[in-house]
Amino acid sequence: MAGQGLQNGGLTESCVHLCVDMQNLFCRTDWHTPWLERVLPVVERIASAWPQRTIFTRFIPAERPGQGEGTWRRYWERWSSMTLEALPPEAIELLPPLRRLVPPAELLDKTVYSPWVGTDLQERLQRRRIDTLVVSGAETDVCVLAAVLGAVDRGYRVVVPTDALCSSSDTTHDALLTLYRERYGQQVETATAAEILEAWR
Repeated sequence: MAGQGLQNGGLTESCVHLCVDMQNLFCRTDWHTPWLERVLPVVERIASAWPQRTIFTRFIPAERPGQGEGTWRRYWERWSSMTLEALPPEAIELLPPLRRLVPPAELLDKTVYSPWVGTDLQERLQRRRIDTLVVSGAETDVCVLAAVLGAVDRGYRVVVPTDALCSSSDTTHDALLTLYRERYGQQVETATAAEILEAWR
């Protein structure tokens, strides 16, 4: 799906690429995301252009079933096969083409969908005087959604590369892109990776 372009001007040194959960965890596991490998080269292109301005998030599962607060306890009982005790250690790592970019790219580990909860993401961005985020990764309708809405609430300009997102559901992926365009137009811009890289000088 094409983007609408950057309607609020080019991207500058105050922009960071927030790449969400592009991990082995979502490749050939019970959480396999079919498009992940298809969008990986596009995500890699953005991250490789500005590795020093990229933050990769990693979703870290519970150690074992029964951990977590509230509904997360039930969640990890349902997904016992995706807990740390059941997974190989490399499952939480970034996909290899992205892992090689760290450093200078940074890692940010999180235990819930949102990268804003229980992390120092806001402090990192404030120290660097960041006002714009390019948000890519997996999945469009879960962790990427949480990243985007958290950024909107904190006043960031958000740019979503439409060809650098993936989901296990075509329907909700498309619905989210429609939502961003039709309901969040003041805060969220959708564009292709090529358009973003052309505008980020």
